[in-house]
Amino acid sequence: MNLFTTIQQFVPQQQLSKAAGRLAASRHPLVKRAFIRTFAKAYDVKLDEYERQSLNAYESFNDFFTRELKEDARAIDSTTHGIVSPADGVISQLGQLRHHKLLQAKGRDYDIGQLLANNEDGSYFADGSFATVYLAPSNYHRVHMPFAGTLTTTRYVPGTLFSVNNTTAENIPDLFARNERLVCLFDTEYGKAAVVMVGAMIVAGIETAATGKIVRTDEIQEQAHDMSFAKGDELGRFYLGSTAIVVLPKAAKTDWQDSMTANTTVQMGQLLGIANAD
Repeated sequence: MNLFTTIQQFVPQQQLSKAAGRLAASRHPLVKRAFIRTFAKAYDVKLDEYERQSLNAYESFNDFFTRELKEDARAIDSTTHGIVSPADGVISQLGQLRHHKLLQAKGRDYDIGQLLANNEDGSYFADGSFATVYLAPSNYHRVHMPFAGTLTTTRYVPGTLFSVNNTTAENIPDLFARNERLVCLFDTEYGKAAVVMVGAMIVAGIETAATGKIVRTDEIQEQAHDMSFAKGDELGRFYLGSTAIVVLPKAAKTDWQDSMTANTTVQMGQLLGIANAD
């Protein structure tokens, strides 16, 4: 374990995230201006693809961080049975589950039932397929549907708030199944499928179209839903950066594109693979 990951274990993660959240939500002109301009310069954020192209047009840092794209900025791939990227970012890992296990990083895997906080759901996805997309701080931070489906369940799972970059993924066991996360379960043409929005250090919140902004608690929160989404529809957003994991059942028989491998840069709506279910 390296120094970066060791330090994270001693940092008051929840308190740090709460403090960052308060500052990020501030509409005080001096506070928001300082945060937005410093962040935009540090991460070389360009606004050409976004609806609002002036840093002064945003009401808070949160408003800036979750900024909306122009309507035509991303094309949603229309390949029949295509599974598209839920977000702009980098593929952390992508492939098939080995029985109940997803690959986290080279030499590290974790349990699907633990990720979903439900062993019955975990058993359903055994030998299925998955794609993990890491959203860097400079990326567009809204999460969209990788397939069409009806949202049936959301499950908020409290947890730690480790960073989710490659360094941490390589050093922290069960990282995505330990961090705070929101599990979204869908009925699709392939059977049950999932999108898991994983929180991270200084992430000030997770929000979806169905739940609104999640209120953090020390207990699992589960809600039932009946909300239909088309492929490419906005599902939710992160208040500061994180990871989205797409999980498909064995019945989907998903073939990932050969060009999609770990560390590949992707954009929301880009084709990741094709489901070959009968």
